[in-house]
Amino acid sequence: MNIIKGNVTTPKGFKAIGNFVGLKKEKKDLAIILSDTECTASGCFTQNIVKAAPVLWDIERVKKEKNKIKAVVVNSGNANACTGTKGMKDADTTAEVLANLSGCKKENILVASTGVIGVNLSMDTLINGIKSTYPLLSDSYESGVLAAEAIMTTDTFAKTVCVEIEISGKKITIGGMAKGSGMINPNMATMLCFITTDAKISKEMLDKALYECIPDTFNMICVDGDTSTNDTVLVLANGLAENDEITEENSDYKTFSDALFYINKTLAISCAKDGEGATKLMEVNVTGAKTKSDARKIANSVVSSNLFKAALFGEDANWGRVLCSMGYSGVNFNPSEVTIVFKSHGGEILLMDNGTPIVFDEELASHILKEHDIFIDIKLKEGSETATAWGCDLTYDYVKINGDYRS
Repeated sequence: MNIIKGNVTTPKGFKAIGNFVGLKKEKKDLAIILSDTECTASGCFTQNIVKAAPVLWDIERVKKEKNKIKAVVVNSGNANACTGTKGMKDADTTAEVLANLSGCKKENILVASTGVIGVNLSMDTLINGIKSTYPLLSDSYESGVLAAEAIMTTDTFAKTVCVEIEISGKKITIGGMAKGSGMINPNMATMLCFITTDAKISKEMLDKALYECIPDTFNMICVDGDTSTNDTVLVLANGLAENDEITEENSDYKTFSDALFYINKTLAISCAKDGEGATKLMEVNVTGAKTKSDARKIANSVVSSNLFKAALFGEDANWGRVLCSMGYSGVNFNPSEVTIVFKSHGGEILLMDNGTPIVFDEELASHILKEHDIFIDIKLKEGSETATAWGCDLTYDYVKINGDYRS
């Protein structure tokens, strides 16, 4: 696998664009991704019972094996969530407008939104915006960057990634972009992710590859504990690389799924790193758990702890908050056999050894926690399963950002 400079426009046959159309006050607020040919598609969506209209629209489109997807249209600045029957009609209309422009049926268009909940879309603005933006579509790298910028809300940087692999003698490219900064919680959040590939792969295998990625990538990040109404991960595969179609779990499938996992993991970590107001990225590694589920629950519980996130912001080695959050994770383990280590580029420090607290060097601990990337290693003696979760610190700026989000 080669990591290359690229994004959603890098795979063969994909174009994209991002544009300002007036849904937000001044920043880009509309993105379109278009394939030259119809694509096999797969998607994963929020586990919140309250689902935004675009999520409900997309679920119906991607669950049908024979339904092919031509394009995705994404707006930021308005979530089109909790908007009732009008919201569903607006999602339908949005798809229809792009379908008419791209020469396909509205069922071949996917829709996504992010922004304020409970406010109806300004449909005249959106419709005119789609019509004026469509002619700008391009397969250039720069157009892919513009698309990534257009889906941002409180994000501070555009999140893109791209890799190349080889399958049956053909070069396969997978590119992705995502947005996510707040309302990020395990089981996905106000997080949108769009992945394009020129690989030829069956619907069954594409679904399998994506579903296997999510539990250890996007379902293992937390910024603030809120699970959104809009989170969506979509993968489009147009087959233009002309590889032998992947229809079973063989070496070609393994090569593809490993690359897709890398794309998802990279974008997921970028979302955690860009948490609203964040000054630190936290990685929690759990080893020695009895089951994979146990390992995931413990890791997620630690990155979700507001008390520990606040301690991280204060650069306080309060390891007791780690053990406390492990204890309410719902996992049964022996606290007297837990080992906890904090690490960063500034060094590492043992804080608890087999259930025994260590008298540690506070100056060294402070030096370690001054770094941006902080690693929390948790060792159990219950089994051999492992898991990793990512999060960020909880800062004053998080409250400021969300105190006036609607304004």
